[in-house]
Amino acid sequence: MRIDAHQHFWELARGDYGWLTPALAPLMRDFTPGDLEPLLAEAGVEATVLVQAAPTEAETDFLLGLASRTPFVAGVVGWVDFDAPEAPHKIGLLAARAKLVGLRPMIQDLDDDQWMLKRSLTPAFGAMIAHGLAFDALVKPRHLRTLLEFAARHPDLRIVIDHGAKPDIAAGVLEPWASGIRLLARETAVRCKLSGLLTEATPGASASDLRPYVDTLLDAFGPQRLMWGSDWPVLNLNGDYASWRAQSLVAIGGRRAEDQELILGGVASEFYRLEATGEAA
Repeated sequence: MRIDAHQHFWELARGDYGWLTPALAPLMRDFTPGDLEPLLAEAGVEATVLVQAAPTEAETDFLLGLASRTPFVAGVVGWVDFDAPEAPHKIGLLAARAKLVGLRPMIQDLDDDQWMLKRSLTPAFGAMIAHGLAFDALVKPRHLRTLLEFAARHPDLRIVIDHGAKPDIAAGVLEPWASGIRLLARETAVRCKLSGLLTEATPGASASDLRPYVDTLLDAFGPQRLMWGSDWPVLNLNGDYASWRAQSLVAIGGRRAEDQELILGGVASEFYRLEATGEAA
């Protein structure tokens, strides 16, 4: 199965997308399943993982409702207030919801770069492990050392790095991002998403512009731990679904067919346990 491991929906009238401002003009409208479905069909993508875009439990409920009515959504990565004393209980309740496969704190937006190491969060992470939920790490290069310690502290927590940890592609900066990625891949079982890279590049970036970053991720994680995602509709800031899909296929085109299949769906299915949910068929 071909899977898009990272996409979003939103309705602006809901009012909890604080990061969406007029400066992001291409994103300032509603994006719904009806907008994405023809793009998936054109790309030959059969299922998606729908990821939160607002730090509210109300948005998670909204996404789960959409997913229940949208056959191509195989799983939802939601949000919970990890700092709340009742977080472990709420995680248990969310885990019982159909299609909920993971949770994502918006770490890149937090003032404390060491947030994930707070001992007070241990019960919440323990609840995720107990309920079989995945942890999406929305981080930037500055968080990689902390994420390494976090992964070592919670070896039973399934972790995936969103958007390759957002390297500064526009400025052509490889280090220390590349070294941090390689160390994390070598020392932990963390997975990574081949997603969001086009957004970090300059307008009109080509596959060759992205090649050093894609190659770093491929070499570090290998096809067994890398999953393709679109990051649609954020992708629209600097491209479109078809162009990112085409560039990605070029980037992995030299790999064995079975390795390409892992990146394009197999890893996401295993990591998020999509087949186990019974919803991806």
